[in-house]
Amino acid sequence: MLKICFSQIEVEPGHPDLNFSKMLQAINEAKANNADIIIFPEMVIPGYLLGDTWEQTSYLKDCLSYGEDIIAQSNDICIIFGNIAVDWQKKNTDGRVRKYNALYAAYQGKLIQPEKSPYPFAIKTLFPNYREFDDSRYFYSLQSLADELDTSVDDLLSPMKVNIKGQELNLGCILCEDGWSDDYNFSPIDILCKNYKLDMLINISASPYTFGKNNKRHRVFSKQAKDNQVPLIYVNNIGIQNNGKTIYTFDGSSTVYDKNGNIIACCPAYSGKNNYINLNSNEDYTPLPIPQNDDISNIYQALSYGIKKFLKDIHMKKVVIGISGGIDSAVASALYVNIIGKDNVTLINMPSKFNSETTKGLSSQLAHNLGCQYAIVPIQEVVDFTVNQFEHTDVVDLTTQNVNHLTISSFVKENIQARDRSARILAGMSAAIGGGFTCNANKAETTVGYSTLYGDQSGFLAALADLWKHQVYDLARYLNKEVYKREVIPQGIIDIIPSAELSAEQDVDAGKGDPIKYPYHDYLFRSFVESWQKVTPEDILTWYSENTLEEHIGCEKGLVAKYFSTAKEFIADLERWWNLFTGMAIAKRIQAPPILAISRRAYGFDHRESQNGAYYTRAYKQLKAKLLGETA
Repeated sequence: MLKICFSQIEVEPGHPDLNFSKMLQAINEAKANNADIIIFPEMVIPGYLLGDTWEQTSYLKDCLSYGEDIIAQSNDICIIFGNIAVDWQKKNTDGRVRKYNALYAAYQGKLIQPEKSPYPFAIKTLFPNYREFDDSRYFYSLQSLADELDTSVDDLLSPMKVNIKGQELNLGCILCEDGWSDDYNFSPIDILCKNYKLDMLINISASPYTFGKNNKRHRVFSKQAKDNQVPLIYVNNIGIQNNGKTIYTFDGSSTVYDKNGNIIACCPAYSGKNNYINLNSNEDYTPLPIPQNDDISNIYQALSYGIKKFLKDIHMKKVVIGISGGIDSAVASALYVNIIGKDNVTLINMPSKFNSETTKGLSSQLAHNLGCQYAIVPIQEVVDFTVNQFEHTDVVDLTTQNVNHLTISSFVKENIQARDRSARILAGMSAAIGGGFTCNANKAETTVGYSTLYGDQSGFLAALADLWKHQVYDLARYLNKEVYKREVIPQGIIDIIPSAELSAEQDVDAGKGDPIKYPYHDYLFRSFVESWQKVTPEDILTWYSENTLEEHIGCEKGLVAKYFSTAKEFIADLERWWNLFTGMAIAKRIQAPPILAISRRAYGFDHRESQNGAYYTRAYKQLKAKLLGETA
């Protein structure tokens, strides 16, 4: 029987000194508790999402130095941890020094070398070159090393042997993606278990939170343990890391599976602590229930944790939020108040002549319910001044000396309002109080650029921009019922039609609102960005012609017929939003604030895109002509 400590610590990316201190504290505690093995997450010393910090030689040396200090702590306890490994004599394919994403195991002050490895550490085999990951840019894989040595992964992938308490142990040590091999042409776990008799599998990870991902992980890792009849220990970190445009929370959720695939130990999400289990590879354990990770409470937990950590990292203590009487700003307000307290949140309502008494009243009610500082700053006078100034400004052609006068359209006036609110009032007010102001955009708006550059697109963080509109509503109800346990977000805000209130055509009292039909467009837009195989208008039109669209995108049945009476209307709507999604919306997303990732594909570095304009395939054009009775 071995006492194993799996240490779910908070990793501070780019700060190996802080991570070393946390590891040292965890090791001392594990020793005091007579643990035989302590396991830390992947890249626990340097952090994982570091961008081109990986190109700094001095940083690499610093991480290796702290790694040596951890190895020196392995007297009477086996320490397994992730760190960078460097072969200073070789180069990666980019011409820089050879780096490996490595797993180290140390005991009695010495490193344990995998049986067939040329190095005293295990090397990550499979690289997740998708979503937020960019491993091949920085690291060299075991697969690449095998190719270089003219051998196979089978010949290099081997366990680590260690004698603890007189027990000879074969530890099958892998790193993160090596356990997610379904879409690869081989499985590191299968290779290890086929070639060796293992006493346990150990997967150290740096795996960001994604809504619903933990449920899949439990299925995958449980099956691996059961199929190979060997316990599996999964150790993940907590904290937040980013790649500039996208911020990820790491939820931990470290788990131990017995040889039958049952969960026998599990760390609470976002809890940084040592966890212990007495493990016998042949023993049957009482299974624990599978944690549920796919409801709105998990989204709330990820958002709250991510916002709190991000504010701490950027040293921001006060926040200004522009509130409109709509659902997005209301949910943002309730979240921030719960995280940093009502005294640190200032809510500002900025009405124009188009804002109804209804929404102005709901804004006041929200502020009263939350107990925040609240200000009303009307914008109509300044907007009128700006429009008048533009219309009376002479624009001179210096070649012909002709004088032109601007005519300000209704659309431009809408944007002037949005920019006045953000660039003048919110930016000025946040600077005055020594804080920042939020971007309250949701994912549907972000998808099609339903926002104003330098207006409501601005802010220090877009905390809700990875949530679809229906998730924002779910979160509002959850905040009322489960977090505040009272109605802080007025029911009127939940019930009112969503509207920007920037013109008479968006009069909420007349039932006029946004052009986005969220019950349908949430799901249409989601198919554009979150599907593993990206959906295009060709796919959408094919499903529409087959009357299977709602089934494929997951929206409520009957909505297509409700919103579109003819194929012509449906196609016009599809092309309107596709043109925006692949057009101006990209430019807006490039200039948008950082987004807190929740979904399987968040905007920013997670969803890489270029400004190439809309494109329609030949098959789409042919099907469109057929549906419209035209000649392609």
